[in-house]
Amino acid sequence: MADRALQILQNVFGYDEFRSYQQAIIHNVLNHNDTLAVMPTGGGKSVCYQIPALIFPGLTLVISPLISLMEDQVSQLKALGVQAALLNSTLTRAEYQNTLSMISSGTIKLLYMAPETLMLDRTRDLLTSLRVDCLTIDEAHCISEWGHDFRPEYRQLAEVRKTFPEAVCIALTATATPRVQQDIKNILMIAGPNEFIASFDRTNLFLQVSEKKNPVAQTLGLIDRFKNRSGIIYCNSRKQVDELTQILNENGCSVASYHAGLSNEIRKANQAAFIRDDIQVIVATIAFGMGINKSNVRFVLHYDMPQNIESYYQQIGRAGRDGLSAHCQFLFSYGDIQKVKFFISQKVASEQRVANLHLNALIGFAETEMCRRVPLLHYFGEKYSAEKCNLCDNCLSEDRPLIDVTVPAQKFLSCMYRTGQMFGSAHVIDILRGSKSKKVIEKRHDQLSTYGIGSELSKSQWIQLSRSLIQKGLIVQDQEFGSLKLTHVARSVLKGEQQVEIRLAEKRDIPEKASANKQSDLDYNRELFEHLRACRKSLADRENVPPYVVFSDKALVEMSAYFPQSQESLLQINGVGSVKLDRYGDAFLQVITDFCQAHQIAEIVRHSPTSTTLNSPRTTGERANRAKPRHVVVGEKFCQGQSLEAIQSEFNLKFNTLLSHLHKYQMEEGRLPKSDAFLLKSKLSPELLKRVVQAFRENGAERLRPVFKVFQEAVSYDELHLIRLHYLVHHGA
Repeated sequence: MADRALQILQNVFGYDEFRSYQQAIIHNVLNHNDTLAVMPTGGGKSVCYQIPALIFPGLTLVISPLISLMEDQVSQLKALGVQAALLNSTLTRAEYQNTLSMISSGTIKLLYMAPETLMLDRTRDLLTSLRVDCLTIDEAHCISEWGHDFRPEYRQLAEVRKTFPEAVCIALTATATPRVQQDIKNILMIAGPNEFIASFDRTNLFLQVSEKKNPVAQTLGLIDRFKNRSGIIYCNSRKQVDELTQILNENGCSVASYHAGLSNEIRKANQAAFIRDDIQVIVATIAFGMGINKSNVRFVLHYDMPQNIESYYQQIGRAGRDGLSAHCQFLFSYGDIQKVKFFISQKVASEQRVANLHLNALIGFAETEMCRRVPLLHYFGEKYSAEKCNLCDNCLSEDRPLIDVTVPAQKFLSCMYRTGQMFGSAHVIDILRGSKSKKVIEKRHDQLSTYGIGSELSKSQWIQLSRSLIQKGLIVQDQEFGSLKLTHVARSVLKGEQQVEIRLAEKRDIPEKASANKQSDLDYNRELFEHLRACRKSLADRENVPPYVVFSDKALVEMSAYFPQSQESLLQINGVGSVKLDRYGDAFLQVITDFCQAHQIAEIVRHSPTSTTLNSPRTTGERANRAKPRHVVVGEKFCQGQSLEAIQSEFNLKFNTLLSHLHKYQMEEGRLPKSDAFLLKSKLSPELLKRVVQAFRENGAERLRPVFKVFQEAVSYDELHLIRLHYLVHHGA
């Protein structure tokens, strides 16, 4: 079955090899072992159940809380030729009945639904009459009360398992702390050895936390930095979403809003416009999940503060799902902390303590002076061992001077000691700054020697210092009551034996060069990339699907780097499988070959990590790859005396692709035989033909553009390509 899984990965999904943990997870599921898979957003979780679904003879159920995400995944599977369907209340009566008919007949391999739909008696009655081989629970963190997005209806899935005792269960999530992971396993009865916890580190995301000074200007600057690229902006209220959307529209930005207060029609229309690249930016509420699988989001901006690290991590996870670089900026202010605390205060008392712990962890992440990946990954139980990630603002801002704050630190620690280590930082800071608050006066803390001695720092600077002291291990915070306690390390600071330095100065914006603005580490042609984007958009609009369903940005970047000019070469691009090759290959090859002819660019041979041979499962029929590159095979056929027409027919090539192969053979492999075959294909007059040959003699035959300009663009590139080959075979390279 392992070979079958790899064949499906290559033929259907268009990837040469599995990514981290994918193969092990798939193998575990195929062996009918219940499995927990924790993988970062964009890490390829879907493949872990989609490939087994195509191998299992029966049905695979996929439970997800977000209708829009399910719709998106079903669209992508259909584009790959996979029979998948969605069962929910948004379907018309006719669509619903048609879906039921396809399910009953065994046509559907993957069936997506929300947990509420699965709980309906009619749904259970239908499914119990069918063979269900796999139960997939997506967003599995929703099952845990310790998760950031607990949903009571998810708890009922434990009972559903009893309805399908023969089905293997796979639970997947991108945001689960160790405690949440254990919760999922306990509730779904997943044995310990069957868990796969991938790294939470998204190495293609640049992390930046900026002081929220002029948020509108900061937002406009980020949008301008990523012109014509997709981005998501998160706000924490509907009112803020609407106000910011209006301001951005007035400033000429391509933007729409998305929140629960909009009608279903407007919300769906705005989301569709975003995922289809009809608008550049979507402004959304933090609380209302978008549930999209758009792969080419190049930036995420937190205009307002999320409530916890899980939410932050999940939301930045919507950027760079194609593996290319993306930018995540968080506008941080102490005023926003109070807004989040207000939201928390609206929760029931039993939930407030957990929410405050989550908030404090987020604030610690925002205020840290170390590499941002250290506290972020630590929160999820992972240790970041690298000294610097060079993909966050802190790692690229170490030129900011450290400030000696030993004296203010001693004042803070001393004030804590004198108040009996029974209060939180807010009260200690009030004492240091000489506040006449009711609490300070009632506790007679205005009589302390530390009262009013902290005027050298602003309140926000004292807050930053207090959190730095926690991070440095000088003080700890009681998890239940919030009071601060001195640690043994604090003694050396109070005695003056240890210095305390922090970067207290206002943070500067990161250098423009560090913005993760690049699309890829590959050296690719930006102009060709834009042509391919236009081609993708045209095909997507024609088929009524999002552009990334056709091909991801990553695939277009690779095409723009390697310039594939044959079907075999195009198959080597990540994300190009046989189904998509048949459906879209000709259109993209036409764009690439036209561009390469116009700019005299040769195809770059890509060395795939898995060698492709005559028996490769990625190829079928006459397209079987050979050990020799295609241009060599074509050149040898021509040298053996085969006509241009015969070679073109045998390999099903466009004529300009055939000429590109022959030119490459002439320049790299050896001499083509003297022949008038190219001359006979030309439609130029004898006089003009002589002038073109003379132009090649004078300007050289390495590039077509100089000769194209000589004739003031009156002779087409197709003709120039023919005459150049005629010139080369008769007069030498």
